[in-house]
Amino acid sequence: MVEVSVVLPSKDEEETIGICINKVRRVFEEYGIDGEIIVADNSKDRTPLIAKDSGAEVVTPDRTGYGYAYAYAFKHTKGKYIVMGDADDTYDFTEMPRLLEPLEKEESDMVIGSRFKGKMEKGAMPWHHMRIGNPVLTWFLNLFYKAGVSDAHSGFRAIRREALEKMDLRSDGMEFASEMIIEAVEKGLRIEEVPISYSRRKKAGSKLSSFSDGWRHLRFMLVHAPNWLFTYPGFFLLFIGGFLFASAVLAIRIGFTPGIHSMIAGSVLTATGYQTIFFGFFSNIYKGSGLPSFFTLEKGATVGALTSIGGTIYVLKLLLDWVFSGFDLLPLIQQSIAGFTVVTLGLQTLFSSFMLSIMAEAKKR
Repeated sequence: MVEVSVVLPSKDEEETIGICINKVRRVFEEYGIDGEIIVADNSKDRTPLIAKDSGAEVVTPDRTGYGYAYAYAFKHTKGKYIVMGDADDTYDFTEMPRLLEPLEKEESDMVIGSRFKGKMEKGAMPWHHMRIGNPVLTWFLNLFYKAGVSDAHSGFRAIRREALEKMDLRSDGMEFASEMIIEAVEKGLRIEEVPISYSRRKKAGSKLSSFSDGWRHLRFMLVHAPNWLFTYPGFFLLFIGGFLFASAVLAIRIGFTPGIHSMIAGSVLTATGYQTIFFGFFSNIYKGSGLPSFFTLEKGATVGALTSIGGTIYVLKLLLDWVFSGFDLLPLIQQSIAGFTVVTLGLQTLFSSFMLSIMAEAKKR
């Protein structure tokens, strides 16, 4: 096993691939590192030829994608430590020892080079990436997963092989950067940041698609954070809906006098929020968290059945009152809304309880 494996994903980087490899080789020589350089290439230009001539091992992933290029290259690495970086010379590979030092001292399992803590060349990052995209996505990542990082999408990283092998990395695209941090947090790995410098691309244009790549990162984070996607919004909707509903039923003035429209809105929000909370339970079971400790199928089904039966009896009473009045006295709209809301919540509880139980049993198998 060699000491350090440097992995460079590349696509049409003939102008800079040689520069990056030469910087890595200088670090190897200066620090006496037994290292290797793996270039995962899907180029149509001379990039792979230059990489081979510069002393790197070139592998060709069988499909495209930033994340897939790394995953494919990782299979060919032999190093105790693995360094990741782009092949466009935006990251300075002579700063590689900064990333390796915390790993070698066993102070960290993964080290991220932070561009925001270091020196960024003017024009190296578009202003909307610097001021909006990266900070916002990093904020969401820290909020959802408590990662505590300043630059979640830096591509200059180093990781211990044992730490990498604990991760279940599946993303093929740019969201791979977020997935690594999420996996590190969920596996209890130690993450450290060090300041790095960041330069402008030598080649005009960017391979990033601001909106689509940003959305893929956010989508990935939300899908893997079911409490933030479903449970917390569900409780919020349930609270607002219940408050509006109760205010209308009890005629409580809340800056205005709630009426039939507030009651309808409250009913819809209550039912939506309630079901959204169950979506959170479904997602957590799918992720392997299991059922809430207070929940059993029997409890949920019983509560759901009794609630829906109670609501149905109330609705039937309203219907019979109308029939026996000779179809003259319609029930109040508020009464009908209240009855059908109770029926809806009961049925949601009943059927969701069975669905939770089915998912939990499937997970056990």
